[in-house]
Amino acid sequence: MSILVKITLAIALTLSIALPLFAFAMGEKTKGRYKTALSVNVLLFFGTLIVSSVLMFQGQAEASAAAAATEATAGVAGMGYLAAALSTGLACVGGGIAVSAAASAALGAISEDSTILGKSLIFVGLAEGVCLYGLIISFMILGKL
Repeated sequence: MSILVKITLAIALTLSIALPLFAFAMGEKTKGRYKTALSVNVLLFFGTLIVSSVLMFQGQAEASAAAAATEATAGVAGMGYLAAALSTGLACVGGGIAVSAAASAALGAISEDSTILGKSLIFVGLAEGVCLYGLIISFMILGKL
């Protein structure tokens, strides 16, 4: 692994920890401007993701043909790992949003009528199934690499 890739990974990991804390602190200082903090957090996260992807998967012009083929294979494997991570991560974000909506509605309905507990748990479980589907797709992608 080249030194540029190691430095890029270290910077990306450091920024992925520091930037959400910065955005949270900015949201706390502005007293309720969470949309601004969230938009800054999303912008900085995806910006860091794009920059680190470009730096990690770029090829070198002076490499020989065999080394270029090896680097191309490594780039494809790297994109496969990125696809597996995104499929799991985005499925879990979507599942979390679905569970939050279903669980809050289920709690409200259960407080009105306690006999519908089983029906409401089914809907919450279906929302959690989305996360499992993303994880299964991630395993399928990793199995192809």
